[in-house]
Amino acid sequence: MADEAILALSAAELGAAIARGEVTSRTATEAAIARAGAAQPVTNAFVELLAERALADADARDAERRAGRLRGPLHGVPLAHKDCFERAGARMAVGSRVMAGDAPGTRDATALKRLAAAGAVDLGRLHLNEMVAGPTGQNPHLGDCANPWDAARISGGSSSGSGAAVASGACFGALGSDTGGSIRLPAAACGLFGLKPTWGRVARGGCFPRAHTLDCPGPMARTALDCALMLGAIAGPEGRDPTAVDAPVPDYAARMAGAAMGSRLAVLELPGDIHPDIAARFDDLRRAAGDRFALGEPRRWAPLADCEALGDVISKVEAATLHGAAMASRPGDVSRAVFARTEPGLHIPAPRYLEALALRARMLDAFLDEAMGDADALLLPTAPVPTPTRAEADMEGEGRVFAIVAQLTRLTRPFSYLGLPVLSMPIGLDASFMPVGAQLVGRPFGEARLLGLGATLADALEWRVTPGLPPRPLRRDA
Repeated sequence: MADEAILALSAAELGAAIARGEVTSRTATEAAIARAGAAQPVTNAFVELLAERALADADARDAERRAGRLRGPLHGVPLAHKDCFERAGARMAVGSRVMAGDAPGTRDATALKRLAAAGAVDLGRLHLNEMVAGPTGQNPHLGDCANPWDAARISGGSSSGSGAAVASGACFGALGSDTGGSIRLPAAACGLFGLKPTWGRVARGGCFPRAHTLDCPGPMARTALDCALMLGAIAGPEGRDPTAVDAPVPDYAARMAGAAMGSRLAVLELPGDIHPDIAARFDDLRRAAGDRFALGEPRRWAPLADCEALGDVISKVEAATLHGAAMASRPGDVSRAVFARTEPGLHIPAPRYLEALALRARMLDAFLDEAMGDADALLLPTAPVPTPTRAEADMEGEGRVFAIVAQLTRLTRPFSYLGLPVLSMPIGLDASFMPVGAQLVGRPFGEARLLGLGATLADALEWRVTPGLPPRPLRRDA
């Protein structure tokens, strides 16, 4: 199988081809490494490509297959991950100068360890906003991570390299982390599926924290099925994270289609303006949803903006608590944007933080009762505006950071506060031929339903991407 044909496969398709002996993990890994090298000058998606280590792992997976041992549907599939996950023997700088000199990791993060146990190959460390704090993929220490569709535009953040690497074909899936939209925004900007799981669904041992009450590791991939396979590998409790929920982990891939059948959907109407290009593509999604599922009356929920504000209090206070000392000791090594977003947390009174925590369960109950009601999932855009250029989104300019963050994240951050599972899925292209994303918001631990809905709606919209520079969408209006 030629490299181009291999790289066009989804993770699930590649895993099946490896299992059948039609392609080896080494061949697929070599193709991904070559594409990563070709894409790097354009996207800057990798912080470190661990090529030799990845090829050794690929050879080991091939030897296991020849011996009749397959670890699962991700056996031999090359993935890469945001540089906020600890790796034994490798550095984790989290996009910062402050941590760049730290010693290599002594053990793998829980999520990486579980993917390795599932047979996946780890290609290396991916670009991110400094200290997982930002929605743009811009980093003054690493340089910008550019969008494979148009290198003049942002890739989204903070899981910027995850989106750019998957969309360019440099890997078949990637982990990111999401505190206020950091998986969903790059997924939307890069034409991918990105899942923020229910808070506590995925153990966070070895995952660098921004705000521990909100942080969620999760997958980003070209298809909903690929996200399901990755989530199935990483979900579940583990001793290094006492907040991880001790609940059974279903076979998400097997349950997707059944979970979606008979679902009741509704559109969540939003405060503020939505760009006409976004609204046009969202109307396409609304029609597809109405054709295939029961689509109820639009829902309104006034406290949505309150959830965004309450989540912002938690994020700022926890980030300042976790990282304030390092920032104070080396202020010259912290970007203006990260300092401006973190330092205010030191001045928020403790009662305000505790109120935000105490209100969380009450707000969740109210959202489920009043906004979702009898619906199984709600639909809304991922971002209210088209993907901006890197110049338009430059957060290092004087007084720019808060307006840019608010513009890009106002539709994602409320659901981080509520702790709900959210899938961002691609729904078409805007007038500049850039991807547009929509969110499917579900009930707690409703990931299988969301993934099934995403797969069905993507089929209805005839959305499929062949990765590259730029990627090529396969749909009727592309």
